[in-house]
Amino acid sequence: MQRLLTERQDGFLTENRDVLRAGLESASWVSADDTGARHKAVNGFCTQIGNDRFTWFGTRASKSRLNFLDLLRAGHRDYVLNEAAFGDMRRRGLSGLVIARLAAAGPTHFADLAAWKAHLERLGIATRTAAGLTVIQDPVTIATEGAQWGSLHAHGFLRDAVVLSDDAGQFAVGRHALCWVHAERLVHKLDTFTDQQRAAQRQTRTLIWNFYADLKCYRINPTSGRRQALRARFDRIFRRRTGFATLDRLLARLHANKAELLRVLERPEVPLHTNGSENDIRCQVTRRKISAGTRSDLGRDCRDAFLGLAKTCAKQAIAFWDYLGSRLGVARAALIPPLPDLVRCRDHPT
Repeated sequence: MQRLLTERQDGFLTENRDVLRAGLESASWVSADDTGARHKAVNGFCTQIGNDRFTWFGTRASKSRLNFLDLLRAGHRDYVLNEAAFGDMRRRGLSGLVIARLAAAGPTHFADLAAWKAHLERLGIATRTAAGLTVIQDPVTIATEGAQWGSLHAHGFLRDAVVLSDDAGQFAVGRHALCWVHAERLVHKLDTFTDQQRAAQRQTRTLIWNFYADLKCYRINPTSGRRQALRARFDRIFRRRTGFATLDRLLARLHANKAELLRVLERPEVPLHTNGSENDIRCQVTRRKISAGTRSDLGRDCRDAFLGLAKTCAKQAIAFWDYLGSRLGVARAALIPPLPDLVRCRDHPT
């Protein structure tokens, strides 16, 4: 079986890539998570992207926002300047001067990173201290991330989808939603030293979990009245002053994430937590514990692909053994349609 799989790995790698493309084209939401992974005896990171219809894994050396956007491009390597790209640059606080230079320069599509970097150099945006661009943020990085986001939209990926994650900054792209379990965990993990602090912590956790339960009810029966009431209640909870200074600062920080924590009010189909991603990525964690890692790029890609295809099959109620038999042409094996077609066709759960 190992020989059959390795000799025919190109077809599996292509189908795995197309599963990601199908998911990003058709999903109303995706969630993401990452975990450590070793490759060529160097520590790296495996990123999970998926929802209730598919799972995809990608292992790379970095866990940056640039890396996440590159993974979301699902094999495409171009950089595109369009409205989506410029909108992302403005949201990230890129200098208006840089945006104006990019918008007026002419070309909007660049085949690869080399062509994109050459364009930035021609415009004098190749360094942080280029004339007139002395800023704290790196304009090259923000512009590049914006052009990656523009590429995503140009290929029809995540145009109206919500990206759900924990509070890791690299996943905050597009319409972003935050996991409530991770948010509450910050309150749960606070160190307390007095009875008053412990009481304030208990009361706050109770308020949050009661609010969470009502958000779950709202997802089943969303109404405009309940939406307004929940927004007002969120403010009351996270603008409270408990007298516990550390807790009060944390509540203020969580209140600043109001739009992302309450994304469910406008998009009730989006889950309130990232449990699905954490369940998906557990197989990578298990493998890391029993393996020294991969030694070649092909071995890394095959590992990620087969684990992702197995997870996708499970979500489509397909036995992975039947899937392998169909793809390998085993006699009397069940005929399994292309997984990307199944990912596109399956209705969203109610």
